[in-house]
Amino acid sequence: MLSRKYYLFAVMLVGALSLCAGSARAQEYDMILQGGHVLDAKNHIDTIEDVAVKDGLIAEVSPHIDPAKAVKTIDVKGFYVTPGLVDLHVHVYTGTGERDSYAGDNSVYPDGFTFRVGVTTVVDAGSSGWRNFDDFKQHIIDRSQTRVLADLNIVGAGMRGAKYEDNLDDMDGEATAKMALKYPGVIVGIKSAHFTGPEWKPYEQAVIAGNIAHIPVMIDYGARRIERPLYDLLSTKLRPGDIYTHCYSGLRGEQDPVTGKASKAMLVGRQRGIYFDVGHGGGSFAWTVAIPMMQSGFLPDSISTDLHISSMNAGMKDMLNVADKFLAMGQTVPQVVTEMTWNPAHEIKQDQLGNLSVGAPADIAVLSVEHGKYGFVDMYNTKLTGTQKLICQLTVRGGKVVYDLNGISADMWDAKPTSDPKLAKRWTTFTERPFGGAAHKKFPEATPAK
Repeated sequence: MLSRKYYLFAVMLVGALSLCAGSARAQEYDMILQGGHVLDAKNHIDTIEDVAVKDGLIAEVSPHIDPAKAVKTIDVKGFYVTPGLVDLHVHVYTGTGERDSYAGDNSVYPDGFTFRVGVTTVVDAGSSGWRNFDDFKQHIIDRSQTRVLADLNIVGAGMRGAKYEDNLDDMDGEATAKMALKYPGVIVGIKSAHFTGPEWKPYEQAVIAGNIAHIPVMIDYGARRIERPLYDLLSTKLRPGDIYTHCYSGLRGEQDPVTGKASKAMLVGRQRGIYFDVGHGGGSFAWTVAIPMMQSGFLPDSISTDLHISSMNAGMKDMLNVADKFLAMGQTVPQVVTEMTWNPAHEIKQDQLGNLSVGAPADIAVLSVEHGKYGFVDMYNTKLTGTQKLICQLTVRGGKVVYDLNGISADMWDAKPTSDPKLAKRWTTFTERPFGGAAHKKFPEATPAK
């Protein structure tokens, strides 16, 4: 028989283990976003839900999740909770020092321009080709917090100006496909851009690469040439599931010159299953094109920025500003969110992204809608006014808060912590105050300034 001392010790040990087990069960989630209006097109959710995150993945989406189950619960009532935004067209291959090049000075480092507008995934649209992709991957993709994917340029040297982009001898579908197959899930498409010649070779070689690597082709159609009309590109050259970007530029036959509606080329492309992407950029979006095409029912499949050093300071601004333009033209918040989340993810065959399914990566944007009078500018510096503006309040990447505009995840400076600072690394990338330190204590002299 156990002595009384050992019996009491055993009881205490069992109690302690039970308490630990109960505590572990009580905090089975890293974070809960509580009470937000969830928009998830893939799962047909458009209602108030709680979203729980665990180990970088979506763990539960339901009307009520006990906040005691999470290390951190963030109140997002009054906000939209969406999958992290997917920007299908950016240029982020920078740092090479090459002047006037999208494989150089024209590109931007992604992390400075993504999280603050709810973007968690970007696709670099052809800045690199098979010859320099490894350098792009090493210096940008592998070092960014943002998930950076890539469309590989059909030009082996990448997007480095007309000297390279018009070089038919450097357009090799097989070599391009070989590089794409080396990095499946990172290289997610093939890009042809800025070609000014009359030949079909760039597009034919891009499709060859796409067929071998089983990935879509994205086309920036370059100069308009009568020898290769847009109708032929969209009716015979591209495959269903390929992507036509800059769809509201009006520069290459996208608009019927008589009616202002979408041209026959665009309509046949849509009938065949071609996807149409905004790709706003600095010179690829005009109100005189977009408004009549939208009014006639030709809506985009995906909203993207064509982010680079010029577009971000001109009419484009950022991802949410582009979405605001479509709100101003009559689309709803659920529509533009779909065009920034599930649709682009599906276009590049990355169906694990752009949704809040259980088990999906916990990339999340928390957005508010402000109301007022706002001006939105196109590539010709003409303006349309709107009454709604999307603001990113919070961004979660891989299950952790990476951006918080107004501190909705933060405690008041003079209040006790609402979650254990020792566990902060489970839900945030920010520095939490030391556990048990003096940082949370009130001092008599600490009175608000008048």
